[in-house]
Amino acid sequence: MPLAVQDSLLDLADDVRLGALSGAVRRTPLAHGAWVDHRPGWVAGSDSVLDALVREIPWRHERRRMYDRVVAVPRLIAWYAESAPLPHPVLVDARACLSAYYRPELGEPFTTAGCCLYRDGRDSVAWHGDTIGRAATRDTMVAIVSFGSPRALLLRPRSGGRSLSFRLGHGDLLVMGGSCQRTWEHAVPKTAAAVGPRVSIQFRPHGVA
Repeated sequence: MPLAVQDSLLDLADDVRLGALSGAVRRTPLAHGAWVDHRPGWVAGSDSVLDALVREIPWRHERRRMYDRVVAVPRLIAWYAESAPLPHPVLVDARACLSAYYRPELGEPFTTAGCCLYRDGRDSVAWHGDTIGRAATRDTMVAIVSFGSPRALLLRPRSGGRSLSFRLGHGDLLVMGGSCQRTWEHAVPKTAAAVGPRVSIQFRPHGVA
């Protein structure tokens, strides 16, 4: 998949490694029992990971019914079930680290990994919550690790109100927790800016999609 990958001047680490979570994660409480954690630059050396993920993940196009027609999903996707080996060692370490750090609140490990490839600014994801499975009725967490060109991830309350924006890329971590999937929505909008590819890895517990 020939995509032009632009290295970040802020991310020139010779090796790939995870930074600290304790003391480095900033939590923002939201309405209705939801919250979001943000840890910029959690994965050092992340641009080499981006290159590997673009090459190695078996990306696929997906089509979905939208009202009276079937349309192409504006991004590429892949899914790693609980028993599937992940496509890069740092993702294995990241999942284990997140499971250990959030276990006191979550009470269980992160198990699956969903992957999205935003090839350029025309790729996007519409407003939604991850409410398939247990997240429709129970509090849970979804941890997102981003690689590549930063893109805005927006959050807004389902009941209406002001939205929040987080600019995610180059190894940034965002965790949505509490009631966030039920009471808030999130989206990655299209942009007219010249941006390179971004890969988003979404770690979820068992039974959450």
